[in-house]
Amino acid sequence: MKTQVAIIGAGPSGLLLGQLLHLQGIDTVILEAKSPEYVLGRIRAGVLEQGFVDLLREAKASARMDMEGHVHEGFSMCFDGRQQRVDLKALTGGKTVMVYGQTEVTKDLMDARAATGATSIYEAENVQIYDIDTEHPRISFIKNGEVIQLHCDYIAGCDGFHGVSRQSAPKDQIKTFERVYPFGWLGVLSRTPPVADELIYANHPRGFALCSMRSSTLSRYYVQCALTDNIDDWSDERFWDELKSRLPENVAKQLVTGPSIEKSIAPLRSFVTEPMKFGRMFLVGDAAHIVPPTGAKGLNLASSDVYTLYHAMRKHYQEGRSDLLEKYSDICLRRIWKAERFSWWMTSILHNFDDDEFNHRIQQAELAYYTSSEAGLTTIAENYVGLPYEAVE
Repeated sequence: MKTQVAIIGAGPSGLLLGQLLHLQGIDTVILEAKSPEYVLGRIRAGVLEQGFVDLLREAKASARMDMEGHVHEGFSMCFDGRQQRVDLKALTGGKTVMVYGQTEVTKDLMDARAATGATSIYEAENVQIYDIDTEHPRISFIKNGEVIQLHCDYIAGCDGFHGVSRQSAPKDQIKTFERVYPFGWLGVLSRTPPVADELIYANHPRGFALCSMRSSTLSRYYVQCALTDNIDDWSDERFWDELKSRLPENVAKQLVTGPSIEKSIAPLRSFVTEPMKFGRMFLVGDAAHIVPPTGAKGLNLASSDVYTLYHAMRKHYQEGRSDLLEKYSDICLRRIWKAERFSWWMTSILHNFDDDEFNHRIQQAELAYYTSSEAGLTTIAENYVGLPYEAVE
């Protein structure tokens, strides 16, 4: 098999990159280790920055999002018994975020790619990467018992934190930075109306809480929990009681509870790989970086990587400019570290760290400081809606 750009991973970043390149006449093949059903079974983020929304529209995969997604003009931060709204639209010159589940984004991109007839190979086993430091990289994989060789010009590793792409980078060329947080998030999905029209982030002595949503009838809630906790330790009743205890009284009274339809515990970490380019292989999204979900940046950071690689690839194939591909890593990392900082900051000020009373007082002061002035609120809002994409030129 031959293609121009081989994409490993059929999550939203791989599918979005493939769709954008295909619409520019650049041939792609997507390889995915799991089945389509498995990929669509992942319950993930649902807050999309304007930049990601614009990319989905450019990829001609936005029709359902534009019809069913919920534009949010703000969100609330609760601490010290009070609730402070951050008016995103007013503070950022009209920018907003879109609440639309990652599962739905993935489905829309799958459907868009299928409609174009572009090649996606699911359940590709034992994917191996070769010759990335040459002009003719290749990938081998097994499909239906047959070993297949895929020859390409470039490889985009969109296969996540545990994927083969980063593992294939030369060990003497790669450097990683990591911070692991001493707690996790217990998340519950329920077929109940959201407690509010906008997201609510809560700092409480008992721990962090988040009220989010997927639609007007589907809610997603989180509470900070110990990493040693087991799902079996958390009945629905215990979860709802704990969530209510961490919310302001007026919010807790409005909470509609119901049976969980999905429940999971996720650890939190910050992680960055440098560089993100190795010869003719590019790392994209979670293959290169992880953020704690507190700032809603994970999926959105992946989209900014896609934006950068897409434009560099387009100008390479259409204008013969290979210099921009060499800049990919530097351009991406400048934005990544700013988003890492914001996600770390949101995590640091909203979570309970070992019942440290001094730290809790500092958190209250930090929250009060940032929410008591337009300058502080603007800083939060600008980061939340997403910092601008850097021009690829």
